[in-house]
Amino acid sequence: MQKKRLGSSDVEVTDLCLGTMTFGNQTSAEDAHRQIDMALDAGINIIDAAEMYPVNPVRAETVGRTEEIVGDWIAASGRRNDIVLATKITGANGGFCRGGRGIDPETLVEATDGSLRRLKTDTIDLYQLHWPNRGSYHFRQYWDYDPSNQDRTATETHMREVLETLAGLQKAGKIRHFGLSNESAWGTAEWLRLAAESGGPRMVSIQNEYSLLCRLFDTDLAELSVNEQVPLLAYSPLAAGLLTGKYRHGAVPEGSRMSINGNLAGRANPRSHAAVETYAEIATRHGLDLTHMALAFCRTRPFMGSAIFGATTSEQLAHILKGRDLELPEEAIKDLNRAHRDHPMPF
Repeated sequence: MQKKRLGSSDVEVTDLCLGTMTFGNQTSAEDAHRQIDMALDAGINIIDAAEMYPVNPVRAETVGRTEEIVGDWIAASGRRNDIVLATKITGANGGFCRGGRGIDPETLVEATDGSLRRLKTDTIDLYQLHWPNRGSYHFRQYWDYDPSNQDRTATETHMREVLETLAGLQKAGKIRHFGLSNESAWGTAEWLRLAAESGGPRMVSIQNEYSLLCRLFDTDLAELSVNEQVPLLAYSPLAAGLLTGKYRHGAVPEGSRMSINGNLAGRANPRSHAAVETYAEIATRHGLDLTHMALAFCRTRPFMGSAIFGATTSEQLAHILKGRDLELPEEAIKDLNRAHRDHPMPF
């Protein structure tokens, strides 16, 4: 693994990050704590959570449980200074947090204090806006995305108010740095422009989906990310398990994400399964493990800050960690890029 600086901040993160969204649902607290220890022992230094976790499914009665589990680990281990701690404020999400109310100055303060309490810490290293109030094309919404109903004046006013509130939270010592999630190139550019104009905090990262099966970031956002120093924290780098190979040939393991929500939030379909077979063949040809190859590919990207992977069990994590230092041969990368041309947007 390598360490990458988060934008203009003083924070360096490993290019693999432990995701926690199954902690408290598919993953027990005991196993979650074991996973954190395993990740840190392997050299990983960043953990990513969110106030709405766990997922699969999201439920009002479990909102915040993941942060509580991470907080219990922090309290018991005394290793708070060994991790870069990242979490997120939920936007409008169907009523699971604050009745579905979006991100505004009041909810930012409320959500920050709630996360600090659950995480049993005084400071969050990276606080991310889980998705924009104005809407997002992520999670398969890009097929019919229409931004024409947006109110630019209202959006700019909202962003200015949020930046002012974030500055106050930063000054109070509650949050060190801020990032975006499920954002667009235009939205990211606006956050940066308004921060520069107002002297508000600059966004240091963007957390969007990225994998061999989902390469939307490769064009405009890649250029913005590199030139403006806003590295990607890639979620679902294993495409919700498709790129582990566990769903090949119609398999649906008991307790897996597909067994719970069916089509992996729109990711599982004949096109994506065909693409997985192509990538599995490339892995075999080069003597690579499919999971390790998929994560290693993300780590080669010029805009990558860290690839956020999750493991339902510590056994799955142990397998993932075996490939943490894999460097792909150039011929394998060429084969992967050729395959992408044949399977450009499978979901």
